[in-house]
Amino acid sequence: MEVHVNNKLYAVQPGITIAALLQFIQLSALKGIAVAVNNQVVPKSSWENQSLSAADNITIIRATQGG
Repeated sequence: MEVHVNNKLYAVQPGITIAALLQFIQLSALKGIAVAVNNQVVPKSSWENQSLSAADNITIIRATQGG
């Protein structure tokens, strides 16, 4: 199945979880990220359990600091 991550198309296994997707795209080790699926923010505590569906639109935001 295919999902969009930050406007980039990825082919992934059906039923992949958010945590597995982050590992697949090599973002699982990053701190300070937020994930929204179809414009709904998903709490980090749900990443291991929430499965994605075909054509989901995932937005990943990374907090930065500076001034």
